[in-house]
Amino acid sequence: MNLNTLLQDPRRRNLAILAAVAAVLVLLAILAVRVEQREVAPRDTTQSFFPNLEERVRKGEVARIHVQTRKGAFDIAFKPYRGWVIPQRNDYPASVDLVRQTIVGFAVLTTIEPKTARPDWLGYVNLDAPPKGHGALMTLMDEHGNAIASMIVGKSVDIGDPDGSVGIFVRKPDSDQSWLVKSPVEFKSDPSDWIEKSVMTVDRARIAETDVDPVGAASYEARRESARDPDFAVTDVPAGRELADPTAADGIAAAISNFAFVDARPAKDFDFGDAARFITKTFDGLTVTVETLKRDDGYWATVSAEAAAGRPDAAREAREINAHANGWAYKLPDAEGQLFMTPLDSLLKPIAAKTP
Repeated sequence: MNLNTLLQDPRRRNLAILAAVAAVLVLLAILAVRVEQREVAPRDTTQSFFPNLEERVRKGEVARIHVQTRKGAFDIAFKPYRGWVIPQRNDYPASVDLVRQTIVGFAVLTTIEPKTARPDWLGYVNLDAPPKGHGALMTLMDEHGNAIASMIVGKSVDIGDPDGSVGIFVRKPDSDQSWLVKSPVEFKSDPSDWIEKSVMTVDRARIAETDVDPVGAASYEARRESARDPDFAVTDVPAGRELADPTAADGIAAAISNFAFVDARPAKDFDFGDAARFITKTFDGLTVTVETLKRDDGYWATVSAEAAAGRPDAAREAREINAHANGWAYKLPDAEGQLFMTPLDSLLKPIAAKTP
């Protein structure tokens, strides 16, 4: 991929910039943690768990993080012009912050004290090796797939550290000797923790109107005339019915302001032909559409955005949202998935039973 293609693609450009920034932040974070450790730790009582790792991190040799647990294995890989991605999630962007924290965490691990070296006791602190054991095998690798540093991560404990560091039981894969180490981070071993969760940021104060078209139920609108209006009014309440309370539609109208997801897959793997549509419009010209469907494995949604003519700021924001979301379906927490598919009847007072 040439430079012109990179510059023309906002998503790839942003990822490349983030990757460069992440490399700098890794070095700064290592320096900050080391200074802090020297200030608070007694002299000559600790040692680095990976003595030669800091130098290799400074040289930018880490290109992949491999994680294996009882549930399976996955990788976080750096790809030129794309940044850090999750190959097992169709190269969905990984959290640059978590990548940085993990690499820094490896580099600044310091020992507190040796623990058991008995193989039959390792399971008590979750240091029995995967895939059969409960430990998480985590490995930093270079661009050729060679291991730079590797450890099995077990239980964490509170060590009462003033800087917020935690104690973690670890061991190297080729040794039964376990250690309690001091770490500034807790290492994550679930793929969902590594997914970049930033899709859009739309503050509730900006929202003017939300149009809801649930599956198999009447569509309706929740709107307000001004950002100063605290509540959203529903415009399509049937004759003889009324809202359960004046705030009934507020959470629904502003649902995209709390957009969150737990997994992502290519949108082409789903059929959104019969999905519920949820269209939110802001006072400053941005329109965001969320299409949601319910499957046996939960709620999945796509996100797209557009801007009103003559609104350059909204147009820029729409491009950024689409750069993140185009081609992806997001698995929503159940509560949020239900919110995007809320039928009008659930916002209304129940119909009074007729008196015989």
